[in-house]
Amino acid sequence: MPRFVSLTAALLAALALPALPAHAAAPDGTLTVRTPSVKAGEPVGFSYSTPRPDAKNWIGLYSDPGNGPVDQKYVGPSLKWVYIPAATGAATLPTDGLEPGNYVAYALAKDGYEWLASPAKLKIVSSEPLHFVTGDFTLRNARAKSPYAATVKGTVRGPEATFRKVNGPEWVRIGEDGAVTGTPPASASAKTAAVTVEARTDAGERTTATVRIRVRPPGAPLVPQLKAMSWNLWHGGSQVKGGREKQVKFLLDHDVDAVGLQETSSTSAKELAEALGWDHYQAGADLGVISRYPIVARGPLPSESGLAGVNARIRLDDRHEVTLWNVHLGYTPYGPYDACFGGWSVDRLLAREAESKRTEQIQRVMSAMSGDLAASGRTPVLLTGDFNAPSHLDWTPATKRCGYDSVPWPTSVAPEQAGMKDSYRVAHPDPVAAPGITWSPIYTTFTGGYGHDAHTGEPEPQDRIDFVHYKGDIEVTSSEAVVEGAPAPIPNHQDNAWTSDHAAVLTTFAMN
Repeated sequence: MPRFVSLTAALLAALALPALPAHAAAPDGTLTVRTPSVKAGEPVGFSYSTPRPDAKNWIGLYSDPGNGPVDQKYVGPSLKWVYIPAATGAATLPTDGLEPGNYVAYALAKDGYEWLASPAKLKIVSSEPLHFVTGDFTLRNARAKSPYAATVKGTVRGPEATFRKVNGPEWVRIGEDGAVTGTPPASASAKTAAVTVEARTDAGERTTATVRIRVRPPGAPLVPQLKAMSWNLWHGGSQVKGGREKQVKFLLDHDVDAVGLQETSSTSAKELAEALGWDHYQAGADLGVISRYPIVARGPLPSESGLAGVNARIRLDDRHEVTLWNVHLGYTPYGPYDACFGGWSVDRLLAREAESKRTEQIQRVMSAMSGDLAASGRTPVLLTGDFNAPSHLDWTPATKRCGYDSVPWPTSVAPEQAGMKDSYRVAHPDPVAAPGITWSPIYTTFTGGYGHDAHTGEPEPQDRIDFVHYKGDIEVTSSEAVVEGAPAPIPNHQDNAWTSDHAAVLTTFAMN
């Protein structure tokens, strides 16, 4: 995203915290959870003590396992936090926006990561009635005469439940744990199995959903069309109530196959994939890839490669794979502010792109992709991401954006020069008729900063900064900038059905 004004205080604090001192003291205080199990949305209380009180001592809450400072050093941002300045006392953390599951709290010293006490574990349990996140959804494709496996366990919210098949084709079995198994017979080829699945609790709660499985003939491609998406989650979806459930519902309702994720808050790729029964690559605190089909290779973490991107190779069947690269480029300075508010020359805008590091980042990513791009005739390559910059295909004499005839934004020029195509512009060649705006469905008014405070309160420059580029023997059949419902602008966004401050980009490819 092009700004961090929407960062929560917790994340700002976490990102600003310094590294662990070279000689950290041994934990000599206490941290106790008053109620080790709380319902989602209810606050969790702590008691603490330390012989080393400080105004900047704090408690941070993290997923377990997750990105907590297990080695007394920063790994990723806390989910919730609070200062604990006294030698002894009590503290409370909210749990709104957190998913049911296991968590761990750390008492930490002086805005850092030195432990004041041993960590305290807790569990957040659902307070919702039993329900499927959506009533009709499709699982991964099956092949006739081959064993099949999927799961529906993570598609149910509420109390712990068991599952059973109510009706559907004989070959489909539903286990009590939500496992979907079976071997489709030849007669099921080129058909879609529809199965009614019931979830029920010991207390008698029941809910049902229709689950569909497309059955492909033996020898035919298992995935004749691939739905690929780029999605900035906006701090994991935590800025909207019930964010994770809304995310899972959206992916199921749109029958998505593979997603490049940004702003995962260290755990979202893993958690989304587990809910969906998918594979995942949680690539550090920011980036992730999730896939309905197996991820068989994972590129180096950004911390290891120095790149603003990662890659994953997805196996669609025994003869077809696709390589997905996913990037999140630098967010500041943001070019459209300088163009639309500053009226800067094109040369000066390009110099600012270099200053932002985006130019260097995309060039390094494209260089790292060179081997995959050379092999794209055999294995198609996708490049998803939040580029935090517009496309030169959108700033044209016809669009006359902010008065410019054209701006060769480097982050879109580089993929094109490498032989990649912008899937949205392939589907919608006219940028006037189809602007494809992704920034921003909820930021409609400029809130200041970036040297342009005089324009505070003016309309936010709307632009297309999220992309699905591609190269290889595949064809675009559709591509859209997508949101759910009609998102209310910030600060009235908490109840939105859409969980992000970006629109996602969803492209359907015919796999040749």
